[in-house]
Amino acid sequence: MNFLNKTFFWVLLLFIGTLSFSYGQREPQYTQYMYNIGSFNPAYVGSVENTEITAAYRSQWEGVPGAPKTIRIGINLPFSNEKNGLGFNVVNDELGPSTQTYFDVSYSFQVNISDATKLSFGVDAGGALLNVDYSKGDFEIINEPLLSANSFNNFYPTIGAGMFVYGENWYTGISVPNFLTDIIYNDEVSVFIEDKPQFNLIGGYVFDLSDGLKFKPAFLLNYLEGLPLNANISTNFLISDVVTLGASYRFDNAVSGLAGIQLSNSTFVGYSYDYSVNGFSTFNDGSHEIVLKFYLGKDSGNKRKDAKNAKGKPKQIDTPRFF
Repeated sequence: MNFLNKTFFWVLLLFIGTLSFSYGQREPQYTQYMYNIGSFNPAYVGSVENTEITAAYRSQWEGVPGAPKTIRIGINLPFSNEKNGLGFNVVNDELGPSTQTYFDVSYSFQVNISDATKLSFGVDAGGALLNVDYSKGDFEIINEPLLSANSFNNFYPTIGAGMFVYGENWYTGISVPNFLTDIIYNDEVSVFIEDKPQFNLIGGYVFDLSDGLKFKPAFLLNYLEGLPLNANISTNFLISDVVTLGASYRFDNAVSGLAGIQLSNSTFVGYSYDYSVNGFSTFNDGSHEIVLKFYLGKDSGNKRKDAKNAKGKPKQIDTPRFF
């Protein structure tokens, strides 16, 4: 990365980092966030080299009844003009008696800042289906009028936006998954839902330590007004472009081990285990997360990429093995 790109990268980080600190974490949480960027930043969907399909499953706080469980299916579709992209996401998130199913469609448009840097803008629109079954679990206030309804079902529209900047070996982005948070507030359910916009800031870099070893630090910040900053940092090593090993730390929350393997040019599988480092550690057996990624047209995509590079144009991201 040349001096101009380095300067732009750190100035941008400082600017959007300042923004993010003025606003917690309500969206589904991922330890392997670097493989789920399209879930919370619509600007990412057009930056990939080939069509991607991602499946993720997270079981949080094993041994705790009603603990969160998340399933995500995502698709990123880059256009052949290397300027536009479409994304599709479906996320099912369970927590205690409540189940939320999110779905959205993303669109991104990107421009060349320089020969080595691209800037992508993205928007997404969709909705969330909220179901609360009051028959699940035990409640301290037995005669609470809200519980007499037995269940609650409602639909909420969502509109989000994001920005993503990247070069050949670095990236950063900021996003707001949903601006329509006031709609979620309702007198009938105000006791458990009063939402506000969440800001996400992500970034990472790839260092070539040798021909067969790459070092990939990354971070993710989530902040929601009224809640503490949720800060994640991770360090991964990519060995021979096949095996990934690393660790992650979520401040005042959990330490994690990560592992992944590139089964073929078109298939990647990743696993992470979280161990709580706060007082909650005595009440749970950790958290498990699995990610599967499929790259369609990988071989043909490499040929197209090489042809573009020969003309001196910036390329799109190879695969999430890098970021």
